[in-house]
Amino acid sequence: MADAPSLFEWAGGREALLGLTTEFYRRVALDPVLAPVFSAMDPDHPAHVADFIGEVLGGPALYDPSGDGHVRMIGHHLNRHLTETQRRRWFDLLLDTADAVGLAGDPEFRSAFVGYLEWGSRLAVINSQAGVDLPPSSPMPKWSWGAPGGPYIPETTV
Repeated sequence: MADAPSLFEWAGGREALLGLTTEFYRRVALDPVLAPVFSAMDPDHPAHVADFIGEVLGGPALYDPSGDGHVRMIGHHLNRHLTETQRRRWFDLLLDTADAVGLAGDPEFRSAFVGYLEWGSRLAVINSQAGVDLPPSSPMPKWSWGAPGGPYIPETTV
């Protein structure tokens, strides 16, 4: 595993994640379920999300080099009252976009990626409900290969 690339590297680095989030939020703006949630989105939002996901997947700490990036992300969801319908639409649209932009599609990468998206989007819904307070600290999540032995590297077939 020491020689295995990070999920960030396997995905194609910041350029690939920025391509994903840029196209995703273009689609979000057209989606009747998600457009209202993101109507006041900052134009830099896709880049911030790419940096956050990149850091979670083992890339550089570009989202918040101070180390409090996860608290900052939680803060963006407080009192937004997100629903399971919105979460599921966000999840499905992000995976559809990942396919459309050609993000790594091998089973091991996608399993880890989907695992993070499920976990993170469910936390976003939980943290968006009334009465949730911002924690004083929360370590940045770090996602890696879930299966022992590292990433799947397909063998060439004849």
